[in-house]
Amino acid sequence: MATSHALSFKPKAVVKRLLSCLPDRAKDVVIYRYGLGKSVERMTLDAIGKKYDITRERVRQIEAYALGTIRKSDAYSQEKAAFAEIEALLHSLGGVVVEDDFLGHVSKDQGLKNHVHFLLVIGEPFEKRKEDDDFKHRWHVNEDLARKVEDALHKLYGSLSTDDLLPESEMVNRLLHHLEDVSERYKNQEIVKRWLSLSKKVGKNAMGDWGKTESSNIHTKGVRDYAFLVIRKHGSPIHFRDVAKQIEKLFDKKAHVATTHNELIKDKRFVLVGRGLYALAEWGYAPGIVRDVIKSIIEKSGPLTKEEIVGKVMKERYVKENTIAVNLQNPRYFKRDKEGRYSVAAAA
Repeated sequence: MATSHALSFKPKAVVKRLLSCLPDRAKDVVIYRYGLGKSVERMTLDAIGKKYDITRERVRQIEAYALGTIRKSDAYSQEKAAFAEIEALLHSLGGVVVEDDFLGHVSKDQGLKNHVHFLLVIGEPFEKRKEDDDFKHRWHVNEDLARKVEDALHKLYGSLSTDDLLPESEMVNRLLHHLEDVSERYKNQEIVKRWLSLSKKVGKNAMGDWGKTESSNIHTKGVRDYAFLVIRKHGSPIHFRDVAKQIEKLFDKKAHVATTHNELIKDKRFVLVGRGLYALAEWGYAPGIVRDVIKSIIEKSGPLTKEEIVGKVMKERYVKENTIAVNLQNPRYFKRDKEGRYSVAAAA
């Protein structure tokens, strides 16, 4: 028999006692509606209506009657200890918790989760805030706390740019910065991480970094996005073959070497800095071939000697000095003055 590791009482036994005050059909409607029987599937109002040949509205009325009857019953008042324990657990997890997270904390067994969910529904201390565009289904026992946490999450989202990719510790600190007048009992890493999970607007990727869920850094869709995260994690230029290998290792996604190379070429986030070596443009590498890099350096710094140009180009590209020298000798693009300094040719 499945047991709860987070609660001292047996949720199924409590629910059975609560349902005992109902007439048979009302009891059956509740059992079907909340998956409290042999089947853990929760039936819709329409499905139950067809089963009894009544309208969905009539099913809704029966359900409402059943919940009201239970709350007024002696059986309900006798289960105060169970509801108090659930309330204490909610507080220990942050006071406002994603429904799936709370039920998952109680048990991995779906049947047991359904019974605890029913206790949340029937228990008067508990309030559910339904899923919307910004937040997931969540439960709380303090309206003021729930509002403050949601306001803080809105502010956090507004402070982020689409390209932001932050370690979890920084996201936690940023959310704490936006929380006002919240009890110190809740201000710890684990609770704040749970509060972050309330939001549908911010999330983390497979590498554990956080950002806006609309960002390709978080909502990765293909090889290019996976490659960006791989190269970013690597922290320095990396060969496209190794990028493909790391995509398969870190994301368990098939990445053909040729496909990976083609995708890197097409995306402006990546800069080819050597034979098959790619870096991120955000690291400051200039785009283009070696000739373009030389031209950009001269236009920025003015005429330079060969040695000066080589030194600057080597910071941008993993190439041989001879490759740079060959480019400088092309009179179509570069010219050398009497002092041995190179500038951009007029026709370039």
